[in-house]
Amino acid sequence: MNRPARTAVLVVVAVLIASCGGHSTTATPASGHSSHTGHTATSTPVAAPLRAGERFVNLTMAEPYTPGPPNGGTDDYRCFLIDPKLANRMFLTGAQFQPQNTDLVHHAIFFRLNPEQATRARKLDAATPGQGYTCFGDSGVDEASWVAHWAPGTNETLLDAKYGYELPPGSQLVMQVHYNLLGVEGKPGTDRSGIRLRLTEQSLTPLETALFPAPVELPCTPKESGPLCDRAAAVKDVIGRFGKEIEDQLTGLAEFCRAAEPGPTQHCDLPVQGPATVHALAGHMHLLGRAIKVELNPGAPGARTLLDVPDYNFDDQSLRVLPAPVQLKKGDVVRVTCTHDAGLRALLPQLQSQPPRYVVWGDGTSDEMCLGIAIVSQA
Repeated sequence: MNRPARTAVLVVVAVLIASCGGHSTTATPASGHSSHTGHTATSTPVAAPLRAGERFVNLTMAEPYTPGPPNGGTDDYRCFLIDPKLANRMFLTGAQFQPQNTDLVHHAIFFRLNPEQATRARKLDAATPGQGYTCFGDSGVDEASWVAHWAPGTNETLLDAKYGYELPPGSQLVMQVHYNLLGVEGKPGTDRSGIRLRLTEQSLTPLETALFPAPVELPCTPKESGPLCDRAAAVKDVIGRFGKEIEDQLTGLAEFCRAAEPGPTQHCDLPVQGPATVHALAGHMHLLGRAIKVELNPGAPGARTLLDVPDYNFDDQSLRVLPAPVQLKKGDVVRVTCTHDAGLRALLPQLQSQPPRYVVWGDGTSDEMCLGIAIVSQA
């Protein structure tokens, strides 16, 4: 994802990266691991009952879309502008993405646009052949706000009814969908996905989405060899598939996070920029992910773990609601730590046809990410 690739959010530094992606997995797991299983998200879960003042709004793409990955890749990030037709200020209290073709759809992010931003998105759409426009990185529109997302295993998550994402009058949404064609034989088919919004006109405490990334520096295994096992060559390949902006991501993460020696486990310490309250978190990696953890003030008195997924399963990226909201203050440190396993490349059918590579942060399914996703409100 890029344009721009780096997005400042409520509580963390501007190097944060608003991106995600991936693909479902089917493989015989390595010894001691049971997480890399088949993709099972085939239907939309039944909605929880509406609460006082809420209503559902169902939106869908204007017409089916046939994915066409650019630059010789297997990943197509496409943005579609959808209009909930809001005459009054509303708050989004829940959302359930409805993937129509789960063989192709492997993530979706929804961004809020004000009327001026929506005009810019329409211009991008009009200038791009076919429905929607390419949008590696985010919505393609500066300062758009992340208000909902879906990855395998993510269902509608309801917080206390006093919280919601604000949608001013005239707001529109960009639906960014990551289509991946690894493992799809022949013609990929089409997709016409949608979303079910849970809205209320009640005045609520606004929510925001905070992103906590860490770098990925994963060499080939000793059993692998090939030109892309050289880091410089692998980075050049990523830039060729997703654009020069991703080079800025890689440089920014390495400099800010002071990346350690290349290896399976990397982390980043992110200083909190202002007071906030954390309500729920999710972790995101791709097919080589093994474990992800998000900690508050590690090594200091009162340190606590906010998210711990020791056996990462790409098909279960659900938001974990905290037992009680956690307060952050300026000067606190959030650490995100990820472990990846290059040995999984030989086990996963989707990756077996791909050349061995030194894996860095990238938008593609054969690349990797390390991202903590937090739902927060201002303290």
